[in-house]
Amino acid sequence: MDQRPLAGQGPLAGRRRAPTLTLILALLLLLAGCAGSPAEEDGDAGSAGEWVSIQRGDTLGKLARRAEVPLKRLERFNPGVRARHLEIGQRILIPSRQERAPSGGPYRYRIRQGDTYSGIARHFGTRASRIQAANAEVSASALRVGQLIQVPLGNGAAPARPASTASATPAAGSAPNLPASAGTWPWPLDDYRVMRPYGKDDRGRLQPMLLAARQGKTARAVAPGEVSFADTMRQLGQVVIVHHDNNLQSVYALCETASVSVGDSVKAGEALCRLADGDDGPVLLFDMRRNGKPLDPGRLLK
Repeated sequence: MDQRPLAGQGPLAGRRRAPTLTLILALLLLLAGCAGSPAEEDGDAGSAGEWVSIQRGDTLGKLARRAEVPLKRLERFNPGVRARHLEIGQRILIPSRQERAPSGGPYRYRIRQGDTYSGIARHFGTRASRIQAANAEVSASALRVGQLIQVPLGNGAAPARPASTASATPAAGSAPNLPASAGTWPWPLDDYRVMRPYGKDDRGRLQPMLLAARQGKTARAVAPGEVSFADTMRQLGQVVIVHHDNNLQSVYALCETASVSVGDSVKAGEALCRLADGDDGPVLLFDMRRNGKPLDPGRLLK
C-alpha cells in the first residue's frame, strides 16, 4: 500500500493533501491512552475485567451502567479516581466478577497483560513490597495473566490520584508531573531529520511532528509501555499508540505495517512499525501526549 506523507509547509508543500489538523487531533485524542477498543457514546464501555479510557461526557455512573458493575464496586477498584475530576484519556479499571474489594481490604485482584507489582501498587495506593509480602508464593518476575493475588491496603499511603483539572490542563508544550527519566528517552527513529517540528503553524494551529528517516524504516518505542492501539486509520496509514507511566502516550503514524498488537508490553527501542515509502521517502508522524493533551516531544526525548 503506497502511503504518502502529510501535506503541509516546507518540504511537504505540493504533495498529497493532508488530513485536516482537526481530524488528526480528534482521532489521536480519541485513541490516546486506550487499553482496549474505544467506547462509543453510550455504547460498550468495555466488559468487566478490562481497562477503559475516559471519553468526552463519561462519568463513573455511566461506565458502571454500561459495564453492568455497581457504582460502589467501581469506585472501590479505582481508589485514586475523583469522580468530579475525570480527564479524557484517564484509565479506569472495570473489575471482573472474580475480584473483590472489601471495605477493610485486602483486594483480590486478577493479573492483566503488562501488570507489575509496582504498577498495581500505584493504582491501589500501596507499596510493591506489601503486595509481594502478601503473595510470598508468587514471584514478581513470573506473573501470569488471570492469576489472582491479594493486594493489601496502603497502610496510610494515599492512593495515587491524578492531578486536578487545573494542574492537568497545561499550556501546550508544558510538561507537568513527568517521569524522572524525562529528557533521556530515545527518538523513535535511529537516523532522521525533522521535516516539520512540533508547534503551531502560521494560523496558530498546533501540529504534531513529522520525521523523515534517513536510513532504515523502523519506528521504535521511546519508552517502556503497553500498546493500546495498532490498526489502520484513514489518511494516517498504520497507527500505533503506546501508553506509558504517568498517563503519557506516544503516537506513531504513517506506517505501512505494525509489528506489535494491542496489549503487548514493549521496551524502549523495541520495533513498533515499518514506515511506508512516499514521494519524500519514509516519513513518521510522531506525537506525545499526556492525558490526551499534546506535549512537546523535546521535553521527554534526548
